[in-house]
Amino acid sequence: MDKTFDSADRAIADIPHGATLAVGGFGLVGVPMTLISALLAHGSTDLEVVSNNCGVDGWGLGVLLSAGRIRRIVASYIGENKEFARQYLAGEIEVELTPQGTLAERLRCGGVGIPAFYTPTGVGTVVSEGGMPWRYASDGTVAVASPAKETRTIESLDAPRQYVLEHAIRADFALVRAAKGDRHGNLVFEKSARNFNPLAAMAGRITIAEVTELVEPGELDPDQIHLPGIYVDRIVQLTADQAGELPIEKTTTRIREERG
Repeated sequence: MDKTFDSADRAIADIPHGATLAVGGFGLVGVPMTLISALLAHGSTDLEVVSNNCGVDGWGLGVLLSAGRIRRIVASYIGENKEFARQYLAGEIEVELTPQGTLAERLRCGGVGIPAFYTPTGVGTVVSEGGMPWRYASDGTVAVASPAKETRTIESLDAPRQYVLEHAIRADFALVRAAKGDRHGNLVFEKSARNFNPLAAMAGRITIAEVTELVEPGELDPDQIHLPGIYVDRIVQLTADQAGELPIEKTTTRIREERG
């Protein structure tokens, strides 16, 4: 039951070329940077990544992106990553943009064995009707467009309504970051790091977690566990330096007025 590995390098050593990865984090919050750095050094390429976004230039998933390791991304937005936008518009990478709540539910369903679900989100738009650019050609035309999805009318509580069928996501590996974990893989996430990390972890066939604090089984209050160890296969404890690598995405300041 002891799922600990002594290094991130060993924990990710069997991630092959062409693997699909579900990766936790939101912006720069809750990003498994140590595992991502180990994967960069490992050399795996032609990866398909499922994550809320693709980090920023030079940090998070952005380091894999700039190194040309990612072939396809399923994400909610391109965000602040200029290299992500450049590669997408230049036709160097395929991007499946997905509404954020839909992406979260696709990951969750992948973890609990639900193959697909109906949602009203995206009905009547390119999300359901198809035609969203997944990959551009070098001349700026659309090389690959999203297909139309199945829709149906379902009787709801107030009136019939249109819904679109979305399929669950199951990844070969999941990389996540937690504030605390035990050797059995039970995890506790801190504040907004709890957004996509548990869902990404659930979707992975093999889930690898980096944790700031590692405790013995039984030390975590069962009522405080956010993700049970059944979803987690490998645990890596971060060093103090690794745990302290927490950049701020945007800093806003103001001049403080002097008080008389």
